[in-house]
Amino acid sequence: MSSVGIKGYAYCLNHAPELGLHYGNTPYVERHHHKGESEFLKALPNHMQSFEDARDFAPNQAYIGGITLEEFEAKQQPWIENRLTGSSRYGKFGEIMPEDEFLGLIDICDVFDIIWLEKDFAASVKEKLAQNPVINEHVLARLETGHDLSEIENEVEKHSALPLYFNNKVVGCARSGHEVDECLFPYVLLENIACKAGGVLSLLHLLKNTGVASEDIDFVIECSEEAAGDMNQRGGGNFAKAIAEIAGCANASGCDVRGFCAGPVNAMLSAASQVASGLRKNCVVVAGGAIPKLYMNGRDHVKKGMPALEDCLGNFAVLLVPDDGTNPVMRLDAVGKHSVGSGASPQAVTSALVYEPLQQLGISFADVDKYAAELHIPEITLPAGAGDVPLASIKMIAALAVMKKAIEKADMMDFVKERGLKGYAHTQGHIPSGVPFVGPACEAIKAGTMRRAMIIGKGSLFLARLTNLADGASFFIEPSSGGAGAAVSKEDVKALILEVLSEITEKLQ
Repeated sequence: MSSVGIKGYAYCLNHAPELGLHYGNTPYVERHHHKGESEFLKALPNHMQSFEDARDFAPNQAYIGGITLEEFEAKQQPWIENRLTGSSRYGKFGEIMPEDEFLGLIDICDVFDIIWLEKDFAASVKEKLAQNPVINEHVLARLETGHDLSEIENEVEKHSALPLYFNNKVVGCARSGHEVDECLFPYVLLENIACKAGGVLSLLHLLKNTGVASEDIDFVIECSEEAAGDMNQRGGGNFAKAIAEIAGCANASGCDVRGFCAGPVNAMLSAASQVASGLRKNCVVVAGGAIPKLYMNGRDHVKKGMPALEDCLGNFAVLLVPDDGTNPVMRLDAVGKHSVGSGASPQAVTSALVYEPLQQLGISFADVDKYAAELHIPEITLPAGAGDVPLASIKMIAALAVMKKAIEKADMMDFVKERGLKGYAHTQGHIPSGVPFVGPACEAIKAGTMRRAMIIGKGSLFLARLTNLADGASFFIEPSSGGAGAAVSKEDVKALILEVLSEITEKLQ
């Protein structure tokens, strides 16, 4: 069996309501379209959550490992009306970082003097970041002492810099990187540096969670939905190497993998292939969040009189290593792919990503304990008319199982309840697509409460206006069968026997 160990994982959120208010794509476009404040923009601040509100929102705690998924599933809904008590900003997997500290981290991750912070604000943030268990002296030393407010105001008024806010006050700015290159204008640079900063935070937590030294990381693959470049090559990258640099991974190289929402699963497969081949030993898959996705559905939330929930940037990091018999593993001998000819219908996509890998292993739908696909928080998507996306995904898998006569139609809803997941990931596009469940699945496998999970990523390639095709990929997570050189599993023997019998049958015909 070809497999790669999953040694560790980290999941973090950056609470960023004021970045969302000013630079989330929906508010930003509306502000420019109306040449000022529309009714929605006037109302939005009254619907914004405090840091404590975001910290105590059950899906956020599930994402960072503050509560287990079993505890999350048992929480009373609606979650916005049943906030948690006694929760911490830190969880087993990572943290929810307040916005002022995140602005400081953005400055830390800036290497071209794009980000300026007001000096008193910078000093305040430095004190707070110094208390963070993953912000070491090497990282903290990168925070600049700051500028006078008058300097920042001058950059905004005369040089097209974008003001940065905290508590409704200007505390810094994002400056332009070029006079005419739109790829280097402040909005794009702020978006990209913030994405980089989120990736850095998750990578630092991953190193802490695993105890692996930063110098031991060989390769980093970044898989967000951003694209960094200039007017001559708008998406050349490289986020991965930029993130590795700040995190102190001096011996690492890296590259970016893009595929919209399918990007993280494709990146996991790419990194795992390098480890399995022996090319590299310690490979990290990492992704930061997307400022434009903040308050993407905010208009509907405001209209329905509820909190504007899309106020967090999601990010994650996963460390893949050779299978040594101790860590849960990604199987590479049976993966799902949505090929060009697969078809675009939900049934065709589900067949390619779920049924075909099951067939490759010679197992049935019921042999997978949990299916993780598109884990969007339903209290974000339902008011916007997008439905409960995780529920729709597992219903489609259950329907296919009925069609393939793997389960009875009467058992369909039991299948949905037992093998589906409630959504707990922010609508950051790439973040919800399966990968948030890698950590909880590995924890369950190590605890002996789960045998097999399937991680499914699906991407909307048509968003780029290059093709009408969608994309997707999937893989299984299982316990290790013993590492390199270990005896083959029963499933491997079964597959081998079936292969031999098939060959014999062909020869006899």
